[in-house]
Amino acid sequence: MSALHQSVLLDEAVAALKIKKDGLYVDATFGRGGHSKKILNDLSNKAKLLVIDLDPQAIHEANNLASENSNILVEHGPFDDLDKMIGKNFNNKVDGILFDFGVSSPQLDQRERGFSFNDDGPLDMRMDSSSGQTAAQWLNQADWKEISKVLWRYGEEKNATKIAKEIVIYREDVKPLEKTSELVGIIAKINKYSKKHPATRSFQAIRIHINRELEQINNVLPIALKSLNKGGRLVIISFHSLEDRIVKRFFKKQASTGKFDKRMPIEQASEAQIKLIGKAIKASQNELELNPRARSAIMRVAEKI
Repeated sequence: MSALHQSVLLDEAVAALKIKKDGLYVDATFGRGGHSKKILNDLSNKAKLLVIDLDPQAIHEANNLASENSNILVEHGPFDDLDKMIGKNFNNKVDGILFDFGVSSPQLDQRERGFSFNDDGPLDMRMDSSSGQTAAQWLNQADWKEISKVLWRYGEEKNATKIAKEIVIYREDVKPLEKTSELVGIIAKINKYSKKHPATRSFQAIRIHINRELEQINNVLPIALKSLNKGGRLVIISFHSLEDRIVKRFFKKQASTGKFDKRMPIEQASEAQIKLIGKAIKASQNELELNPRARSAIMRVAEKI
């Protein structure tokens, strides 16, 4: 049985897709299917919904849903393979794509996944637990400079260098890292006076690095835009500033009319390809009371023109 999961900005995200009942849609981060199930309510038998996830447990849930609903198509893999997956399943471009970035509640709540600093478990942190390098494997072979760079870049951890050096000392003088509790213990000795849990930023940074999360976002945004029909909607929910910054800059650039912003990691501006739909949306107070993990969520919406 999957852990209880509440999809963030559920009603707002599905409404923002502006669903056509016979359309083609993509839920590129299926998770436990909250958004997909709501999308299905608005689709006719002629419509199709492609669901994608990197997590084998999420794919198990998706296959169960697909066995009950002929509208569903399932693909296991990274969402920056979106163009290949759309090409495999559809002859046409799609009418809407939804992304809900970050780690899901079930992943956090299952200690064996190694995402949580609150529960002891294997130091894994892979979205796809069936392949790739674990957090423990990386931390036990990377030098302190590489670890420090990751902690600062992806977690903005002010004590990145001290933590990185302590990790190297621990693995060389005590034992190789295996458990989340070992990593938490190292970090807690340095971040003694942190207002948040002392390991919050470091765990975020390591998870982002292990799963290439920001790289995937940078890769997939132009692919997603290219994959949309005219009038198609791109709906994106981010959970921290690093993700949202990429989305915000991409949207701003694609909504420009030739003006070049030097802050954007893009060679040159182009004519407008999208229009922005409303302002960024955050979870309501009612939703926050029901699901505190929604507090950092921010949703942006664009329509292809």
